[in-house]
Amino acid sequence: MDEVFKALADPTRRELLDELFRKDGQSLRALEERFAMTRFGVMKHLKLLEEAGLVVTRRRGREKLHFLNSVPIRLIHDRWVSKYAAPWAAGLSDLKTRLENPVETTAKIFEIYIRTSPERLWEAITDSEIRSKYIFGNRIETDWQPGSTYRMTNPRADGPLSEGEILEVDPPRRLVQTMRALWGEDVEAEGTSRITWEIEQVEDSCRLTVTHDQLREGANEQLYGGWPMILSGLKTWLETGSTLTTPGSLMYAS
Repeated sequence: MDEVFKALADPTRRELLDELFRKDGQSLRALEERFAMTRFGVMKHLKLLEEAGLVVTRRRGREKLHFLNSVPIRLIHDRWVSKYAAPWAAGLSDLKTRLENPVETTAKIFEIYIRTSPERLWEAITDSEIRSKYIFGNRIETDWQPGSTYRMTNPRADGPLSEGEILEVDPPRRLVQTMRALWGEDVEAEGTSRITWEIEQVEDSCRLTVTHDQLREGANEQLYGGWPMILSGLKTWLETGSTLTTPGSLMYAS
């Protein structure tokens, strides 16, 4: 967390995060035009934000695009803010990422490092009992085979919360699934989106990247707003064995 606090301490870097919050997936040139400083200065600030995990980059053709990653801020909330200033929690958890890809749909990218093995992380993603510990008590029913369907349920819900199809299964590295939310008419009208889980071992930890894409522009935030809390809960459970308790209403997620 030291790198995150250091990155957030500078007003220019906070302004860069605000700019990516306003419009995600921007190139260096686009960001440079928004600030009264040299290209090198903007690059230096972006590098520190990347090192802190607050910005994630992706290549699109010749361009390097920058995306806001709200997961580290969520971790600060879970470790510090919720303990000392619970009313701030709702505002921080509203931080989100957004981008426009070549087919004019919207994607959300979330990245987190967890001190565990790829195999244990894969088990935590695919085991229904373990999932329920960090996804608000939700359980998943599927055989995890490509082409199979799945349903997400919760004991407190009258019917399934979401459903979809398993597209790719490559343990313990990559899992791709579609998702259609069913917990309310407003989210059900959004149709089907896609979720990709990617696991990469980095020394004694794993980098987990969750990409929620094929969302329509301006999609209902309920579809993706719970990811920072889910990933924070997953990290807490795998690293400590404890269930993360955070303030706020029950959220149903994929």
